[in-house]
Amino acid sequence: MSDPFPAGAALTCSARGCRAPARWELRWNNPRLHDPDRRKVWLACADHRASLGDFLDARGFLREVDPVTGSPTLDS
Repeated sequence: MSDPFPAGAALTCSARGCRAPARWELRWNNPRLHDPDRRKVWLACADHRASLGDFLDARGFLREVDPVTGSPTLDS
């Protein structure tokens, strides 16, 4: 999969009104609209990782959660 974010771009959380740096990529797809291998990406800061993930998971859309390259991991 290619990197969906331009090199050097400031990556911010996708939560409404949040401008915090993104730490997580929440990869998802809507199976009614997207091919099974297609992934859309929401970015999340540490504070919004759970709420954005819960929103997607409740709808059956969440596929993977990965750290943004160069960001802290779960142990940090």
